[in-house]
Order: sequence, then C-alpha cells, then structure tokens
Amino acid sequence: MSTATNKEFGKWRSMLWPVHGFELKKLLPMFLLLFFILFNYTILRDTKDTLIVTSTGPETITFLKFWGVMPMAIFFVIIYSKMSNILSKPALFYATIVPFIAFFALFATVLYPNREFLHPTELCDKKQAILPLGFKGFVDIFRHWTLSLFYVMSEMWGSMALSLLFWGFANDITKVSESKRFYSLFAVGGNVAPIASGFCIILCSNIRDKLPAGVDAWQMSLNLMMTLVVIAGFCAMGVYWWINKNVLTDERFYDQNAIKQKKEKPKMSIKESFAYLCKSKYIGCIAMIVICYGIAINLCEITFKSQLKTMFPNPNDYSTFMGRYSMMTGALTIFMALFVGSNVIRRFGWKVGALFTPVALAATCAFFFSFVLFKGQVAPLIAFLGTTPLMLAVIFGTGATVISKSAKYTLFDPTKEMAYIPLDQEQKVKGKAAIDVVGARLGKSGGSLIQQGLLIPLHSVSRITPYVAGILAFIILVWMASARALSKRFNALTSGKEEAPAAPAKAPQDLTPEKA
Repeated sequence: MSTATNKEFGKWRSMLWPVHGFELKKLLPMFLLLFFILFNYTILRDTKDTLIVTSTGPETITFLKFWGVMPMAIFFVIIYSKMSNILSKPALFYATIVPFIAFFALFATVLYPNREFLHPTELCDKKQAILPLGFKGFVDIFRHWTLSLFYVMSEMWGSMALSLLFWGFANDITKVSESKRFYSLFAVGGNVAPIASGFCIILCSNIRDKLPAGVDAWQMSLNLMMTLVVIAGFCAMGVYWWINKNVLTDERFYDQNAIKQKKEKPKMSIKESFAYLCKSKYIGCIAMIVICYGIAINLCEITFKSQLKTMFPNPNDYSTFMGRYSMMTGALTIFMALFVGSNVIRRFGWKVGALFTPVALAATCAFFFSFVLFKGQVAPLIAFLGTTPLMLAVIFGTGATVISKSAKYTLFDPTKEMAYIPLDQEQKVKGKAAIDVVGARLGKSGGSLIQQGLLIPLHSVSRITPYVAGILAFIILVWMASARALSKRFNALTSGKEEAPAAPAKAPQDLTPEKA
C-alpha cells in the first residue's frame, strides 16, 4: 500500500474513530456508564408520558412541569449542593442514585397498584366544579398524584443522573483535547441505549397478547419495565465503582494531585453560589441556551403528544409506539454521532456545532406546525393519498422530534459540556448544578407556563397551536444569538491552551497523537 493510500486511510480512520488503543480503558467504561443511565432515562421518559397522556391528557403536562417539576428541581439542587460539600464524589454519586432506584421499585409494587385508593377523586371533582375549565390540567395533578410523582421523579432522573452525575464526572476526568474526540463518541455508545430500551419497551408493552382475559396488562408491563430500571441502576453504580478503582488510578488518564487541589475549593452557600454565577456572562450564556432549548422542545412536544393521544388512547398501544420512537431516535443519533457530530465540531469548530441543533429544530418544526395548522386546506389531497390528517400529523411530528433530539444528543449536549471545561472547579460544580438542574427545569417550566397562560382562556392544545408556533420561532432566534455570544468567550478561554492526549511509553508508529 502506497504512502498516499496509508495517509488517506489514516485520515478516514481518525474521522470515524479518533481514539488511540490505550484510551479504550477509559472510553469503554464511560460508554457503559452512559448506556445504563440513558437506558433508564428512555424507559422512564416513555413510561411517564404514557401514564400522564393516556390518563389525563397532554394539558396536564404543561401544569405539571411548572408546579411539580420546577419546585422539585429546586429542592434537589439544594440537597445536592449541600451533599457535595459533605460527601466525597463517589459517595455523592451513590447517594443520588439509590433513592431513585428505591422509588421506582416502590411505584410499581405499591403506589400504582393501589392508585384508586390513594387518589382523592371525589375531592378533585368538587374542586373542578368550581374552577374554570382551563384549570382541569392543574386539578388532574392532584387527582392522579401518584402518576404525577412518577412523572416528576422520571424528569429528575434525566437532570440528576445524566446531566449532573455523568457529565459532571466526565468533565472532571476529561481534558479539553480528549473532549473534542470523546464527547461525540459518547453519543454512539450511549445511544445504543434508546435502541435497546425501545426494544424492551415494545416487548413489555406487547405482553398483553400472551395474558389471559381479566389480567391488567398495563400493570404487568409496568412491573417488567421498572424491574429493568432497577437492574440498570445497579449496573451503573457498578461501572462507576470500576472506573474509580481502575481508571482514575492510571496516571495516563487522571492526575490525582490536581484533584486533591480541587477538593480544597472554598465552600459556598446556595445563595452565594447563585450570586456568584449571575456575575459571569459566560455562565449566563450557557444558562440561556439551556433554557431556550427547554422552552423550544417543550412547545413542540405538547402539540405532538396531543396528536399521539388521539391516535393511541390505550396505554399499551401508546407505550409500544414510544418504544419504536425511542429506537428511531437512538438509531439516528448513532448515525449522526458517527458521521456528523465529531466531524462538525472538529472540522468547523464549536460555533457551528452549537448552532446545528436550533437550526435543525427550526427547519423540522416549520414543516410540522405548517401541516398541523393548515391540515384542513390539504384534506382533499390527504384523502387522495389514502391516509388521514391524524396519521400525517403523527408522521411529521415524529420526524421533527426525532431529528431535533438526535441533534441535541450529538451536538447540543457535547458542545454545552465542552463549554464547562475551561472553567475553574467552583464554577463547574456549583454552576453546573444551577444550570443543568434549575436552568433546564426553568426552560421546560417556562414553556409550560407559556402554554398555561394560553390554555386557561382557550382550553385546548389545538386552539393554542398558532400562538405556540410564533413563540417558538422567537425562542429559537434568542437561542442562536446566545450560542454566538458564548462561542466568542469559549474560543477566547481555550485559545492556545489545548493539551495533547497522553500516549503510552511505546506508541505504535502509525498512531500519532491528533493535533488539537
């Protein structure tokens, strides 16, 4: 093979797999940790939507995110910040994961089977009779409080286990030069999880075909899925323990002396932390893109879920669709991670990577909302094609949300997490806690608050859709402006400060460190 051919082969190899052999000891366990966390995240996300949408309707979600998720997020970040000043990082990880595992086991075995006894149905009927119709979603939070609690805890798993624990851990043990090669690849390993969990959701949801008449099929499906969640939670803790024992003791990947210095950081109260972070324009830009993403995706998803409820009123059918939806999302995410994510960031820079997600969301939502708003005008064509407006709404909505989520996992998350790396330890720990938990919840709760303001006078998701589309367009423009501002500051902090990846004592001749 000629020298030119060797160089071309090496170029393509570095594009698809920019990792040295010795670095697999660090990369593969991080893949597994992210896999188990995302496996649970996908099952919980699909199950919480199934429970709420089929029991009460998508309108309840808009109230639940603000009045349930937001207060719980504030509570969690307070507890987490206090524990971070007391516990070691491994102890903090375990102390955060275990309560979630215990709750999901309790929900499947105690709370859900006894929901009819636990729910205050008569009291809520009386309250609904004296309140305007637009407050139905708020009343339903209490009418089905066990389902609401499950929804809130499932949302918190995404914020705590994925955003805080995994990405906080990754940022602590990853160099900037490694992050440019590793972070997009994490999406490949991690997003095998939605495919695996989607397949498991379909199997669990279709179990009703094998059950005798009179058996609660959804209860059986729920028990199986929560069993998988508990097992995956313990697996995540096992992988985290192995990394601490075998990877963080290897000088090629982790500088113990540097970490000892980080542990001596000054302790700050929650009030002092927020006041400190508000003074930083850099942190403010990160918070803004997180908040804008939360509002934008929330505005899009509620309209999409209203279409799904009409098409799949049965929880097993709805759950089966969500399983397929997760598999599509995972497959597209892996494709984008291999051929789009890492290459966009490495070849075109942080700015292009950060702007990719809002641009993709704007393009896909334009088609979705246009179809939903003007479906009456195209009714004759739809009938000619042999389908229904509802079917096409679900198809367009599925495409919009799958593409935007894949872009989020492969480019939004990696670029956002890269933005934390140049910061000092105090900003990383306290800033990440405030942004990823409170900031992310504020984004989604902000979207819910907007929809609440529209639902109270207009009563239904279909009536508020035109207003939602206009607000969504404005939010995406703010998101793009914040990403551009953050890009300037990120480039200023990282310019000339890149570290080359550590290499073994006797590196093979054909594996030269990549130039950052």
